Amino acid sequence: MAEIEIDGAPADPARLAALGLLNYGHFTTLRAEAGRTRGLALHLDRLVRDCRTVFGAELDRAEVRARIRRALPADGAPVIVRVTVFDPALGLERPAAPAVPHLLVTTRPAPAAAPGALRVRTAGYRRELPEVKHVGLFGLLHQRRLAQLDGYDDALLLDDAGRIAEGATWNLALYDGRELVWPDAAALPGVTAALLAGAHTGPQRREPVTAADGLGRFTAAVAVNAGVGVRPLAAIDGTVLDPAHPVVAELRAAYEGVEPEPV
Repeated sequence: MAEIEIDGAPADPARLAALGLLNYGHFTTLRAEAGRTRGLALHLDRLVRDCRTVFGAELDRAEVRARIRRALPADGAPVIVRVTVFDPALGLERPAAPAVPHLLVTTRPAPAAAPGALRVRTAGYRRELPEVKHVGLFGLLHQRRLAQLDGYDDALLLDDAGRIAEGATWNLALYDGRELVWPDAAALPGVTAALLAGAHTGPQRREPVTAADGLGRFTAAVAVNAGVGVRPLAAIDGTVLDPAHPVVAELRAAYEGVEPEPV
């Protein structure tokens, strides 16, 4: 069951309604266990940076950290933590009013087992402000829904030039048999992607990748985010990939080798 707090106190319906009705804010999601999480500093950096972009306001890193620490279960059980930054006083008429950001912290049990390989479908869609992890998720979830109705697990987003950008809620890395390739297009700079790029000891590069040019040169691919870590892909559209390729285990081991930081 999810636990919900606003500024360290149980969430009250009025302020939750304000977030639901206005839907203006930003967030980060992390996985915590035994009071520790990978990439905590990067998550805090994201929240501070996005708060300046979304609200023109500063965020207290120490307060955010304290709110996360308070929300973690006492027994150290693994949980998914989401920190959402919003201002319940802002309205539809004056979103440019001076903002006073508040912290909504939710937790839910982390998945017990690694999820299976993904089959994804490409879709032309670009998030608004792709560099910001904002709460405007309708378009992403609609693309995921359409992909699932078409028999796939998720959507892989293409920009206006047909370049692969990102998954609905994850970053993508492809393997061509020699190097790890990160698609170069406007996308959310994911914390897990940054950690994996830093931990992976093999060759890697960033370059534009288009589905139209054909993906047959890639033998494996992984979706990465904080909730699941490293998850293999089984197919992109009609291109079959090997979810059991040795590079998948290598990448997973590299990410799991990143030392978690104490909250």
